[in-house]
Amino acid sequence: MGGGLCGGGRRGHLGDYSGRMAIENSPTHFADRWFDLSEKRGGPVCVGIDPVYERLPDELRKHAADPADQVAAIEKFSLAVIESVADHVPMVKIQSACYERYWGPGVAAYHRVIAAAQAAGLLVIADAKRGDIGTSSAHYAAGLLDADALTINSYLGVDGMQPFIDAAAAQGRGLFVLVRTSNPGGDALQSLALQQGGTVAEHVGQMVADSGEAHCGESGYSLVGAVVGATKPADARLLRSIMPKQLFLVPGFGAQGGGAEDVRACFNDDGRGAIITASRSVIYAYASPSDGHWRDAIRDAAIDLTQQIAAIRG
Repeated sequence: MGGGLCGGGRRGHLGDYSGRMAIENSPTHFADRWFDLSEKRGGPVCVGIDPVYERLPDELRKHAADPADQVAAIEKFSLAVIESVADHVPMVKIQSACYERYWGPGVAAYHRVIAAAQAAGLLVIADAKRGDIGTSSAHYAAGLLDADALTINSYLGVDGMQPFIDAAAAQGRGLFVLVRTSNPGGDALQSLALQQGGTVAEHVGQMVADSGEAHCGESGYSLVGAVVGATKPADARLLRSIMPKQLFLVPGFGAQGGGAEDVRACFNDDGRGAIITASRSVIYAYASPSDGHWRDAIRDAAIDLTQQIAAIRG
């Protein structure tokens, strides 16, 4: 079920990102850039950077309640994660909530971390899950697409997605639209059966496929992708048949319980089309916050992630 070429996509330029190394000379369409880089570095995997102050290594914490100290520690940790994984994976996903809770200083740190990851040659997903309509969506897109891709919420419908799609297409960036999430509570809405047939998630998947049809690259994949959780393999198989041209961003592998057989369903038959992301199982791989070799543990966990996914794909 590999995706074929689809027409009408616009090819924007990347903008001036000095120091982007491998990305700088790669294709301008997000999906094409992804395949180009993932073939060179680590395969179809992504490390999620979700820094929580209380879980950071002891050497980075000052054991103080001062938010400024916490922001500084979180930024240092994030930069260390980037340095540890950059040679072994093609992409990182940076959770904006972990920075936004610290207001302006945290947001500033967030954008510096994005820039540092890009300078290290990594593709970056801004995991912000934004969703609104009209002008509000356009503002969110303008403010967050300094990253290479953005997660967005689909549940306001096509008019909530379109400003993001327009902005991403104009710049050659990517979007990952929430379709079937890995959290248990998502079942109450996403698995509801509709009167016309299918589930809510299936209907959203069709909406994503239709919206992304005009924005495919030379790889045959659209810059409009989908978030499909690793813990829902049966749903993933069905959604893959609905969205053969979407890149699937697959959370839930590792700490959330998703295993090798669970994520296999997210790939097309040719072994392409999925990006397996792990966060806590990589960035907190060290045995304890007092472990002085925490950088090595993060690096080794990133390597293990790539090896596990390579084995799944054969």
